[in-house]
Amino acid sequence: MIRSSGAVPVGVPLKSYSADLDGMLACVNPKTRLIFLTNPHNPTGSLISREPLEAFMAALPADVVLVIDEAYIEFVRDRDCPDSIDYLNSDKIVVGLRTFSKAYGLAGLRIGYGLMPSYLADLLNRVRHPFNVNSLAQAGAIAALEDEDFLTQTVALVYDELEFLYTALDDLGIEYLESQANFFLIRGTKNADEIFEDLLKQGVIVRSMSSYGYPDFIRVNVGRHHENLRLLEALEVVLKK
Repeated sequence: MIRSSGAVPVGVPLKSYSADLDGMLACVNPKTRLIFLTNPHNPTGSLISREPLEAFMAALPADVVLVIDEAYIEFVRDRDCPDSIDYLNSDKIVVGLRTFSKAYGLAGLRIGYGLMPSYLADLLNRVRHPFNVNSLAQAGAIAALEDEDFLTQTVALVYDELEFLYTALDDLGIEYLESQANFFLIRGTKNADEIFEDLLKQGVIVRSMSSYGYPDFIRVNVGRHHENLRLLEALEVVLKK
């Protein structure tokens, strides 16, 4: 989509599984118009803390738009996590992107929202497709925002089950990366594509990170307790071969 508009995307590799903010700044030039950050990061689950983000923002040219994808922010436990809302009235152009697909469980409705200065929202409204969000999705989103108990229970479940999985993997001697999202990476003892296929035969679906440049990692979503037990059983079979 960026290329179709005539722009040139510039990718900056992660550093220690986290966004390399210094590397991004080094790539900024007079032609730079947009910068995209993911916080927490997908697929590593790492987090950009408040101080480094604010230092990064301070170094950006005033006309560069900083877009922060916060699809998983509801799951963040680190109190030092920045919030795009806090920067909407700053002297930088900041856009926060949120979704109902993750913590609210409405992935099938394909609905989310953006937080941005009003003048930028006005520009986007001029080019967006009409009726881009259907009435059922809007009703679902409103109901989700009103159901605070569901969100609280979902987030609490993820916190509890993440700790359970970390402890279980430690006991099995399996390496992993701790996460601020509802997923995390597990390091395998063989190629991630092979692990994916082997787990699939066990009835467990994960995501290979080979296409992301991490051929020895799989990404695992946190499920309910019985589902996580099934995952651990399958992992022990597959990784201990």
